[in-house]
Amino acid sequence: MNLRAAFGLARSIAVYGMPWRQPSLRRHYRPLINPGDLVFDVGAHIGDRTLTFAALGANVLAFEPQPLPLAYLRWRTRGNPAITVLGIAVGEQAGTAELAVSERNPTVSTLSRSWRESIGNKNQGFSKVAWNQSVQVPVTTLSALIETYGEPQFCKLDVEGHEAAVLAGLDRPLPALSFEYVAGTLEVAQACIARLGALGNYTFNVSLGESRRLALSEWVGDQAMQAWLVANESQSSSGDIYAKRIS
Repeated sequence: MNLRAAFGLARSIAVYGMPWRQPSLRRHYRPLINPGDLVFDVGAHIGDRTLTFAALGANVLAFEPQPLPLAYLRWRTRGNPAITVLGIAVGEQAGTAELAVSERNPTVSTLSRSWRESIGNKNQGFSKVAWNQSVQVPVTTLSALIETYGEPQFCKLDVEGHEAAVLAGLDRPLPALSFEYVAGTLEVAQACIARLGALGNYTFNVSLGESRRLALSEWVGDQAMQAWLVANESQSSSGDIYAKRIS
């Protein structure tokens, strides 16, 4: 491990790995996750959400393809029978792909070349990010994972501009899920909303940045969520959109 990669991992741990984050994360996710649920954590990074989901009583499959965060995640979750860590990426098709790694900012490592090449010009928060390494990683699809492990009651996607590709590899509606949006590249989130609409009937909400609370007092339809994204892009450089399937 070089010093740049060590610094990047240490920064991720300092921001996302502190135990005092867990109570608010549990309050945030408790309405969406019940004991015994199967949960997919796609883009688990160092496992802050993974640990939250397990603490809420879920059985968690955590997916992290970056070698260094993967090693830390396996160490951090060792001995927890509710958590299974898999060192693979999730995408539209099974195979292998090139993961662009930012050693200093490992949270923004990505499989999406177009997102990586454009985000720095569209969002100042990414203007100084350098993707200085690449690694070939195995890729599977959500549909293939469901065939092997069963259908998750909740699926978290945080894969830096690759979210729409992950949902393109899903062939059925899921009960509930979340996906990241990033200001400047709203087309990714808009594609995710459209994909979910093609799979089933969903209602949506949103959280800003790392607020760990929903911003809308009521869940809204897909068109209202699309309109909110466009109108409120400047409120936060990133956030998470939540979707619940309507029976």
